[in-house]
Parts: sequence; structure tokens; C-alpha cells
Amino acid sequence: MEKSWNDAIKKVLAESEAPLHYTEISEQILSRGYYQTNGATPAASVSAQITSSIKNEGSKSPFLRVGRGIFTLNGITTGQTFPVRDFEDQPDEPVDDSSNSIIHSFGMYWQRDLIVWRKDPKVYGKQQAMSMPIDFGKQRGIYILYDHHTVIYVGRSIDRPLGKRLFEHTVDRLGSRWNRFSWFGLLDVSQDGELKERPFNASLLGLITTLEALLIEALEPPQNRRRGDDFTGIEYVQAIDEELKEKELKNTLRSIEQKLRGGS
Repeated sequence: MEKSWNDAIKKVLAESEAPLHYTEISEQILSRGYYQTNGATPAASVSAQITSSIKNEGSKSPFLRVGRGIFTLNGITTGQTFPVRDFEDQPDEPVDDSSNSIIHSFGMYWQRDLIVWRKDPKVYGKQQAMSMPIDFGKQRGIYILYDHHTVIYVGRSIDRPLGKRLFEHTVDRLGSRWNRFSWFGLLDVSQDGELKERPFNASLLGLITTLEALLIEALEPPQNRRRGDDFTGIEYVQAIDEELKEKELKNTLRSIEQKLRGGS
């Protein structure tokens, strides 16, 4: 077992024939037992270690960024070279509080029957198979309910956390209608697996309300009884291009002429 994240990262990259995304690096570190951690966000730890090294050490860093979130070993410092011509030079993905993303974490098609339902349920998830489980029951954001893979309802959990909102849907009119759910959370996760609280100002709440409304309009879930709150956009129906109308008229006239000629 390696002594540090950096040593484990270098070992994985040295064994790889191609550059790797930082999530792949963290997965291989844990699955191969190169480093052990009790952290809940190993991918973020790997990204932070690499980007910090590149920022502070420059060309002397053992790591080289060859794409967005994609890294290899620096041939200058290791004597090794890897093909990187297929990757564009783009800024790294942010992994800290400086991120401008509204949605910081999400889960797709989670199973209802893997949760013990109570008024304040634990909604566990993992960043990777071997990382520490995180309780997303206190998460805030938007969620989607499914009957298998069919969307039946879109809602938001701002005034009440995700776990409580989902529990309510196990005992309300939707109780027998859904067995899976997806969620998109506003709260980020700390290294120790806790959700980071953040202020919900009017601008952020407005964005979430609009996003919920757009999902309802786009997906048309049958169990949403009304359009999204505060959705003031005016709907337009598609119109046919005048050129197509002219072509259709000409085709109709041509067809009539052919029938008349055939009749004569």
C-alpha cells in the first residue's frame, strides 16, 4: 500500500497505457488497494491532489493535464511519455466551493425499496463502490419519480429536505405509483461525508423553481396536476414553413391534374 494519495496516483498512472480521468484514477486506487481512505469523496481528493501539484510545482509536477479532468504522468519528470494528442487543453473541473454549478451532486434511478421509510429517512449513496456511504436525506433540490423508467412526477425539496419529501410520497396519492427516483442536489459533500449547508437566496430559489417548471413542461409527468410554480413563459405552437405549404399545394394540384387526365 502506498503512503499517500500522490504515490498511489503515480502508481496507477504508471501502470496505465493512456491518460485517465480523475474518477477512473480514484476507482483504480481503491479497487487495487493502493491507498485506503475513510473519505466520502475520493475522486475529489484525487483531483485536488493533482491540480494542487500542477499549480504549485508547474513543470516539475509529476502530473500532466491533457484534457478536462484527464491526467497522465509528466514525461519531463518521470522519463515516460504517453500519447496525449487526442485531448484538448481545457481548464480542470472545479472540485471546491469555488464551483459555479447550481447542482453539486445527483443520483439517477435509485430504488425505492433500498430505503427504510420513516418521517426522516436515511437516503444513502456512494461516490464509488469502495468509498464511505453518504446520507443524502437532508439534500435539497429537485427530484423525479418513476414507475420503472416512466416519469410520473417532478417536484422540488427546498422547504423540506429530500428524504422527508420522498417519504411523503410513500403515503400520499402517489404512494403506489412509483418505485424509482432521481434527484439533483444543491448541497455539496465534504470530505467527511457531510452535506455542506448553503444560503438559499431569491436568485437561487428562482432558478430552481424555473428548472422544476421546465422539467414539468418538457416531461409532462401525468401526476403533476399543474404547471410549475411561477412559470410565466408563453407557449407557442409550431407553424408550417410557407415554402412547405406551397410545395404541398403544388403537389395537390399536380395530383388532381393527373386524375383528370386519366379520367379523360
